[in-house]
Amino acid sequence: MAAAPPLLPPPGRAPPGGGAAEAPAGAAPGRAEGAEGLFVVLGAGLAAASHPLLYVKLLVQVGHEPLPPTVGRNVLGRKVLYLPGFFTYARHIVEVDGKRGLFRGLTPRLISSTLSTITRGSVKKAFPLEDMEHVSNRDDVKTSLRKVVKETSHEMMMQCMSRVVSHPLHVISMRCMVQFVGREVKYSGVFSAIGRIFKEEGILGFFVGLVPHVLGDVIFLWCCNLLAHFINTYAVDDNFSQASVIRSYTKFVMGIAVSMLTYPFLLVGDLMAVNNCGLRAGLPPYAPAFTSWIHCWRYLSAQGQLFRGSSLLFRRAPIPAAFD
Repeated sequence: MAAAPPLLPPPGRAPPGGGAAEAPAGAAPGRAEGAEGLFVVLGAGLAAASHPLLYVKLLVQVGHEPLPPTVGRNVLGRKVLYLPGFFTYARHIVEVDGKRGLFRGLTPRLISSTLSTITRGSVKKAFPLEDMEHVSNRDDVKTSLRKVVKETSHEMMMQCMSRVVSHPLHVISMRCMVQFVGREVKYSGVFSAIGRIFKEEGILGFFVGLVPHVLGDVIFLWCCNLLAHFINTYAVDDNFSQASVIRSYTKFVMGIAVSMLTYPFLLVGDLMAVNNCGLRAGLPPYAPAFTSWIHCWRYLSAQGQLFRGSSLLFRRAPIPAAFD
């Protein structure tokens, strides 16, 4: 059976400045450079377009709820409390900061996106993945699995390198955005933020929250690619006329499912990036000063908040209430 090609992390898994696709291997130098430049532009455009969504998501992740919940009904008709969704929350930001306020922290995110894309392309050129012959026979299952493992390992190396390079700007972007909570202006520009973080926290301050992000990326890639491979190999028959379509949907569904399972790593990484940095959003009552990302994980787990911010449309209030 045909092996499922490795998947890139979906937007939910990728860094706020997550890398875009890179130029195809083996392309002519001029065309490759042009394609890489195009991907940089496309990646920056995607980052800019999705920034308001990421902004609201981050404020929800840190636990900032400036608007009261409203009474609604679930699918069973029972009254429940709903917290404001994305559109209501975004409208509140516009009321406070204007439309430009929705793009707070965008500049460092665009730089992070560019660095991520360039790094992925550079790593791919420095360590090209050797082509392996197409496998389409069930007798070649071992060869097919080796191909998936090899391609996933290569993708993991590119993702980890791009994450490390782009993470310092990711930290700056996160801190710029959460200043909305306390109305601070501590991080007002990229260069001033770099100097402040280095002065107050040293070089390690640029990499807070890196470990859970990298772990989440690695777990996502391996689980997604291996699950898709085994499902496509053992559950989808080559004789079925729509086998290729089913395989493409298998990869899509696996991406969504695995990204949800690895969401706590994304949450913990983002919270660690803003924790105890002098901003209100990273201090009590929003969160204690965490000693490590494991401490943060355990705290969120005890509070039942490991998936906080995973949904921005129908958000149930965490504390149940009774209604007449």
